Formats: sequence, structure tokens, C-alpha cells
Amino acid sequence: MEQTKIEIQQGDITKLDVDAIVNAANSSLLGGGGVDGAIHRAGGPAILAECKKIVARQGSCPTGEAVITTGGKLPARYVIHTVGPVWHGGEQDEPQQLANCYRNSLRIATEKQLKSIAFPNISTGVYGYPKEKAAKVAVQAVNDFIRDNDTSLRQVIFVCFDAENLRLYEKILKG
Repeated sequence: MEQTKIEIQQGDITKLDVDAIVNAANSSLLGGGGVDGAIHRAGGPAILAECKKIVARQGSCPTGEAVITTGGKLPARYVIHTVGPVWHGGEQDEPQQLANCYRNSLRIATEKQLKSIAFPNISTGVYGYPKEKAAKVAVQAVNDFIRDNDTSLRQVIFVCFDAENLRLYEKILKG
């Protein structure tokens, strides 16, 4: 059985040529700041058009859930939008909700038979999730999913926006 390779890199997730990139979306799916705004700007109007159809069909996207759209003008074929939790001190199920973001994104990628996926640092921006805690949840959730599921994925990339996140992921992955 082929191994799934986990990688880390620092950079702009909108430039990656992978099957899917994950968007740290808000529940409206209509674009926002941070990585969400960058993905919508780089991918063009096709992404927003598909997001609007999803919202018309199902309403907003709950925290921890994920949906998939075209990648529009991005090098990535698809965007998987997931809604991370807002940090409230960790006592309101935030770690479980954040892990669900990764699990549900990986489940959608596997259902679509995708080979590569890239994640941003979900919830660590305006949602205030502490970076080190978020990185630990992310790595654990991905490792658990790969271990527990027969997945088509061969490459999972954590794309860190800043050097601080890059160092945290390197430390955690070295174990």
C-alpha cells in the first residue's frame, strides 16, 4: 500500500498545484479576510458562485463541517471550504471542532479520489486559536485519518503563512 506523505511548507496556498486546497472559510461561505479572501480573489467568481449555490441548498456551513467547490482560476482543481472554531479558551469543544475541520476535509478529498491536499493554519488568524494548540490538533487529526481510513491521498501539505507556524509544525512532526 502506498504511503501518504505529510509535508510542511511556508508560502501562499493559492499558488499550489494540488488536487485541492482547503479554505478556512466563515459559515456564510461568501468570502472574508485572511486566507479566505485570498482564495476567493485568486480563484475568481466561479468559487463564490458555487458557494452561493451550496448556501441556497443547505444554508450556512456549520463549524467543523466542509464543502467542496471548483478551484476556479487557482492551480488547484478544487477548494474544500471548512469552518474553523472561534477560540473561547478551549472549554467549548474547540479542539474537537478543529479536528473535525481536518477530518471532514480529508473525507471529502477521499470521496473524490483526490491524491493531494493542502491545508492552511485553520482558525489561527482572526478566530484566535493558539497556533501551537492548533498545530497539534491538525497533525493529530491528519495522522489519525490516514491511519484509520483507506484513502486515495498520497500527499498532505500543511502550508504555513508565517515562520512561527512553520517552526511549530516542524517540531510537532519530528515528534
